[in-house]
Amino acid sequence: MNLRQLRYFIAVAEELHFGRAAERLHVSQPPITRQIQSLEENLGAQLFIRTPRGVELTQAGSLFLEEARNIAARLDQAADRVHRAAEGNLGRLDIAIFGTAILSLIPRIILEFKHRYPDVKIVMHAADKLGQIEGLHNRSLDLGFNRMLVPTPGLVAEQLCCEPLYAVLPDPGPWSGRDSVDLNELRDEPMVLFPASRAQGFVEKVTGLCHEVGFAPNVAQVVGDGFTAMALVAAGFGVCLVPESITSVRMDGVICLPLANPPAGATVDISCLYREGDTSPFLANFLAVARELTD
Repeated sequence: MNLRQLRYFIAVAEELHFGRAAERLHVSQPPITRQIQSLEENLGAQLFIRTPRGVELTQAGSLFLEEARNIAARLDQAADRVHRAAEGNLGRLDIAIFGTAILSLIPRIILEFKHRYPDVKIVMHAADKLGQIEGLHNRSLDLGFNRMLVPTPGLVAEQLCCEPLYAVLPDPGPWSGRDSVDLNELRDEPMVLFPASRAQGFVEKVTGLCHEVGFAPNVAQVVGDGFTAMALVAAGFGVCLVPESITSVRMDGVICLPLANPPAGATVDISCLYREGDTSPFLANFLAVARELTD
């Protein structure tokens, strides 16, 4: 039994006439007759009774028509799902995020992608830079979001946008009521840095900016993330610099001010990381949405 036989059988069963079935299928009648005969031989049952007007279904034929329709429908559904998957409209995308990047444009990208491709399941994973690199290499991840990514063999780091740095300061305090603060004003303040990890690109950036304006930061603490750094500022441990996106988090005891006359490079990127040469339609569609929203 094959799909062609099922299609031919359904057409004859619905038309109750070999000639009309042939016209409907745009084929000649003899192949249909041969395929139906072969189908009856394989099933060991007569499916049609010939009549002066055409054919009628036997009891076995009526039963088989229901089954044939179900089989054909399932095959059509399977073909449609495969086609949609090939176009990136159906499937799964594993995405890794880390730190404050999730507070910025990433939720907007994900929501817009889910709106356009509702049948693509997005699975989120928490992973730092090294975890994202490992996950991409072993194919447990399709895409990672992070900051200050360095060139990695086999992977593409694509910058989506940059955001300015803000100073997180105790409140009430000397800067209460201010609209901005000069980085040089923080030279004598204890500074909380983050992240305390093997990938300290942001620590190096903050330290470099301080040196650029003429002072070495007085490091009070190095912690794991920006939220902890802000909490320590609120607890009186000093001040810190954070990406603008984290300032959307309201925390008692601190104020977040932009830098006045910021030195060059007082920004931090949001980038995505993916496998070089990855032809996945899911990834292509997701990147198209991300680029559109950050253009």
